[in-house]
Amino acid sequence: QSLQNLGEGKNFVFLSKKIEPSSVLKTAPLSDALKKELAQNKFSGPNFTESYCWPPVAWGCDVVAISRQGNDPLLYIPPVLTFLQLKSACQALPHTSGPLALIVCPVWKKAQLVFDLLKTYKKGCRDLHPVLITLEQNKEAASHMETRGCEVLVTTPHSLLRLLEHKNWLLCRLCHLVLDEIEVLLSDTTEQVFTILDCYKKATARVWGNPPHQIIAVGTQWNKHIPSLMEEFMNDPYIVITVIEEAAICGNVQQVVQPCMNSSKIAELLKVLDFTHTNLQKVLVFTDSVNEVEMIHKALKSNSIVTLKKHKESKCNVNCVSERWRKMHSSGTPVVLVLTDDCLEPLGITDATCVIHFSFPSLRIFGQRLQSMTDNFCTLRKDSVDQEHTNAKSVILLTENSQCHAPEILGYLKHAEGEIPQQLHDLAAKVLESEEGEKLSRPLCASLKTFGICRNRTACPDRHQINVSIDMAQNIPNEIIKTPERVMILPLHIVHATNYFGRIVEKENDQYTTLAEQMQNYFEVPGHRIFVDTVEKSAFYGLCEGALFHRVQVVDIPAKEEENFVCKVTIKYIDEGRTSQVSSDQLLRLPARFQSLPPQAMEFIVCRVKPTDNEIEWNPKVTDHICRKIKGRLHHAKIVHTLGKTVWVDPVIRVSSLSNVKVWINEYNIRSEILSTGLGTDNPEHLAEIQKLCRHMEVSNYAENLEHFIKEDTADLEEVSSPQDMSREEDSPESCNTSGKMFLNVVFSDDVAQTEEAEDPVLRQHLCYHPEIKWFQDNKTVTLKVKIPSAADTKCEFSKGKVVFSARSGEKLYLADLELQESVFAEKSTCVVKDTEAVIVLAKEKQGAWCKLLKKKNIHVSLDFEHWEEPEEESSLSVG
Repeated sequence: QSLQNLGEGKNFVFLSKKIEPSSVLKTAPLSDALKKELAQNKFSGPNFTESYCWPPVAWGCDVVAISRQGNDPLLYIPPVLTFLQLKSACQALPHTSGPLALIVCPVWKKAQLVFDLLKTYKKGCRDLHPVLITLEQNKEAASHMETRGCEVLVTTPHSLLRLLEHKNWLLCRLCHLVLDEIEVLLSDTTEQVFTILDCYKKATARVWGNPPHQIIAVGTQWNKHIPSLMEEFMNDPYIVITVIEEAAICGNVQQVVQPCMNSSKIAELLKVLDFTHTNLQKVLVFTDSVNEVEMIHKALKSNSIVTLKKHKESKCNVNCVSERWRKMHSSGTPVVLVLTDDCLEPLGITDATCVIHFSFPSLRIFGQRLQSMTDNFCTLRKDSVDQEHTNAKSVILLTENSQCHAPEILGYLKHAEGEIPQQLHDLAAKVLESEEGEKLSRPLCASLKTFGICRNRTACPDRHQINVSIDMAQNIPNEIIKTPERVMILPLHIVHATNYFGRIVEKENDQYTTLAEQMQNYFEVPGHRIFVDTVEKSAFYGLCEGALFHRVQVVDIPAKEEENFVCKVTIKYIDEGRTSQVSSDQLLRLPARFQSLPPQAMEFIVCRVKPTDNEIEWNPKVTDHICRKIKGRLHHAKIVHTLGKTVWVDPVIRVSSLSNVKVWINEYNIRSEILSTGLGTDNPEHLAEIQKLCRHMEVSNYAENLEHFIKEDTADLEEVSSPQDMSREEDSPESCNTSGKMFLNVVFSDDVAQTEEAEDPVLRQHLCYHPEIKWFQDNKTVTLKVKIPSAADTKCEFSKGKVVFSARSGEKLYLADLELQESVFAEKSTCVVKDTEAVIVLAKEKQGAWCKLLKKKNIHVSLDFEHWEEPEEESSLSVG
């Protein structure tokens, strides 16, 4: 074990074995070509941590590195690439395909960053062929993934395990296994990481000869699973820790939190200082004021405890205190030194066995205080059975006044797995509540809106509670108020796979369409294009993009040094939701009549779907796929929740027409489309979390009325009731005659049946499917054969011009509502149910041949030519 303090206390390093740092790039253990490449990319390092990490990595040794810069891939990329250049490293490897180095990252975004860096620095190396793999949740993706010729593979734990299922030979040549952001990997994917380590261990055991094998784990925090990693899979690893608090966890420092009243802190301190002759202690009592040092010193002396004191006003100098500290312990006397934080560095004490935090510290000050015990840190953390015998101990006196830094100390103690009293939880909760109050002017957290959860509220800069003045709905489009269960949305700006900005389009007399036409006509007159001289923040202007004119609002203007200067201003397209930067001299004066219509941009969030593998962001593959499908295209949507200008929608379905037969069909459901990529998974708690967020606020919440909508009118839930609803689709004329068109009565149901049925029993109960029907006739009757296996709950209602058939098969409800071309005798008509079909016989009111069965065409109804006997006088008949 080695401990070094450099740079007047500004740098700290805890080492398991001595390392001579390489603090200058010129002398660093890297290849000359790589040094040149780093210099060309203006690399400013190596930094303090890199100077200690690079040597053991370049030697091919196992390394665990914990640092505030532990998420920087340059901690390991340069020395690993250097080692891969050694010809001797590859000589003993089997002559098969497979990577030499494997870098495992917690999420796809970090894997992408590492891959980009490898592409940048591979120029200074021989051909390494780095490959990035992020696999979907389907077997085909893994089986088709090409890894031939790959020498450096970058991936995530889940993707790697999917790949290993199909390519179990992949690790047979592996020399270097890098675990990037080890604290995240071992917290979120513990089982997967140890499975990968087992596979690596087995693969290396089968290799002949003695090829190099190295495991590198880097991160920002120590993790409780790291000792197991080192013991089971590493060979005498180098431990490099440059964060004092993390070294304390690794060094098995016992953390104790002692609750007490502020008025009884001295009494509690005396209990802690309960010495025995067999347990000699070297104790530091830290506080943040001179007065408290004097008060504590006086109290301890009055209780016959030999005590030293040091603060900036004390007469005894640093050398005197240091000498007395050393001699008193040597003589067998317990030592207690009461001091302020600013005196620790000059004293240079590192051999204390106990630190008592009389004043509640920030995490930074807490770490500095722990540095005084580094001589008693253990190299490896021991099992919990040895906790009471630990060499170093940290005691925090917690009072009702300890609120200020409670959340960060609480977070550290959770991470250190110390015992935490309820009082600390309560204090931290009060601070977080206060901090949330200070965020009320911030936007609502995007992750909370999109997925129903924010994984790090303490670090997130945005708010996580409702602000009525911001979130109350204003200027809500009429369509939301009139028919929230069925609106038309037009996504125009795609943020990611489930978050878009765009407009709600009114089915009749859309105000924005009218406004856009008027603007276009107005600005097409050259004399109307008046460029503004002075730009004002928050003001509205016109902007020409190609042949189109937009309404925009200036949201930011850089500080100007002179009047009427041209600059880049940040604008928001108020009817689309996107932002951009344009030159101020491109903005046009916007007449008042074009400003009267409120901004039309709305935010749309698709519910109940999230990224796979516990990712926190959508993979660009999904976002690009969805963007290509939906941008600028009208979609049918059901609004389940609203909050200000944000609406949650579920489902969102693209409906299009078949040009030849004039039929409207479902083209896709966005949620289903995301799930089909294999990179999205179900998120059933999403909407419930949003509703919980709004429980103290009266908002437009249509989700609560979901069952009401279903029961009131099944057709309104998942289908569009008439062809006129589609009159604004871009593939159909706006003023077309729809009387000749037929709109499928299962437009939404067919799509939902594939993706929603198993998830929503209420919805499943009310969905209807149209059965396949074939018909034939004779002179007196018309026979309909309804294809439906094992029919139950069958009903068939006859009237003079109509027949309505319904039945259940399995969990599906079938319904056929048929309006007949001719009249029948209802009382003489019959329905007989058989094993695979129901046979309906209609008694004709007038004998003779019918030219067709139905008044309107139905694609589910066709002629049964096996039974058809065409009369000689009849030349043609319609199938429907």
